[in-house]
Amino acid sequence: MELLCYNQSMEIRNFVQKKPYLFWYIRDLDNLSEEAIVEVVLNFGNWQDTQELIEILGIKKTASIFRKKIAGKRNNYRPEIKNYFELYFKKYAQ
Repeated sequence: MELLCYNQSMEIRNFVQKKPYLFWYIRDLDNLSEEAIVEVVLNFGNWQDTQELIEILGIKKTASIFRKKIAGKRNNYRPEIKNYFELYFKKYAQ
């Protein structure tokens, strides 16, 4: 299990490094949380970026991170993105 988490962590860091157009305004890419990465990719990434993220984290984990964030009083998801991914994860991450 620990090896899986380490590999997943390395994969997500490599993913971030390969996507400078998504994270151009962030100086310290190595310390981004998974929550921040999911938020940026869902808000500003294209479909391929989103699918690559889901492949790395898994659809259930990605959906869980998304749902946890939108459950709070405030979130940074654009309304149309929030609506789309609520429907998407409801259908595909059950």
